[in-house]
Amino acid sequence: MFGTGLLKGLGITLKHALDTFRDDSRGTPSRYQDSIVLDSKRRIIEQPIEQEGILTIQYPEEKRLLPERFRYIPMLIWDTETGEDRCTACGICAKVCPPQCIWIVRDIDANGRPVARPGEFFIDVAVCMSCSFCVEFCPFDAIKMNHDYELAAYDRYPQLVYDKAELTVPVEYYAALWPDQWAQEEELRRQAKEEERAKAEAKARAAAEKAARAAGEDEGAQPKRTKAELDALKEQAAAKAAARRSGNGEADSTAAATDEAEAKKARLEELKRKAAEAARKRKESEA
Repeated sequence: MFGTGLLKGLGITLKHALDTFRDDSRGTPSRYQDSIVLDSKRRIIEQPIEQEGILTIQYPEEKRLLPERFRYIPMLIWDTETGEDRCTACGICAKVCPPQCIWIVRDIDANGRPVARPGEFFIDVAVCMSCSFCVEFCPFDAIKMNHDYELAAYDRYPQLVYDKAELTVPVEYYAALWPDQWAQEEELRRQAKEEERAKAEAKARAAAEKAARAAGEDEGAQPKRTKAELDALKEQAAAKAAARRSGNGEADSTAAATDEAEAKKARLEELKRKAAEAARKRKESEA
C-alpha cells in the first residue's frame, strides 16, 4: 500500500520534470508566450494555474503578473477631479488597525480650527500585516491596498515609516491596479449622484407646485377693503339709521333692523379680511 503511493508520487514528479524539459526545448517556452517584455532583460510572466510543467521565475529579471486582488501596504487616494484628498482624517482606519500601525493628525485652518483633511498621515510598513481592514472600514474610499511589494531598506526607521507624501497616489493609479473594483465603485458613486439629483428635482417641483397653489388661492380670495372704505360704510349705515329714526315707529324698527344688518355685514367683511390675511401670512411662513 505505502509502496504504491510512493511510486505514484514519484511518477507525477517525473512527469512534471519531463514536461518542463519538453517545454524548454521549444523556441518560445509556453511561460513566455503571453509575457510582457519590459526590455531585453526584464519581463513580466503570467503563470496560470493550469500551466503544465515546473518552472522557476528568474527574479528580479522576471516577475510574475500580479492578480488584481493582490494586496500589500495601504495607499491614500488623491482625487484628481476635485483636486483634494479623499481622506477626511476621521480616524476609523487607525481604530480598526489590528497592529496599530497608522497615525493620523488632523489639519487645521488659519484660525486654528480643525478641518476634514489629514495634516499628517503615517504608516509603519514594517508592522503592517496587509489585512486591508482599513480599506474595508473606510467610508470615503480614501485608502486602498497597493501592489508595490519591493520595499526593502537597510534601516527600519525612518525608511519603513511612510508619511502622507509617500502614501498618496492619484486615482488613475488605483484604477490601473484595480480596474474591476474601481469600475464597480464608480458605478455606485454614479447611482448615488443620480439619486441625489432626482431627490433635488422632486423637491424643486414640489416647491413650485406649492407656490402655484398658493398663488391661485390668493387670486381666488376676496379683495381687501381699506380702512377708509370701511369707515365710509359705517358712516353710510349711521346716516341711514338716523334717517329711518326720523320716520314712524314701524319705519324706525325697519331702519334699525337694516342698520343692524349693515353693521353685521361690515363686521363680517372685516373678519373675513383678517382671516384671509392671517392665512396668507401662515402660508408664507410655511414656505
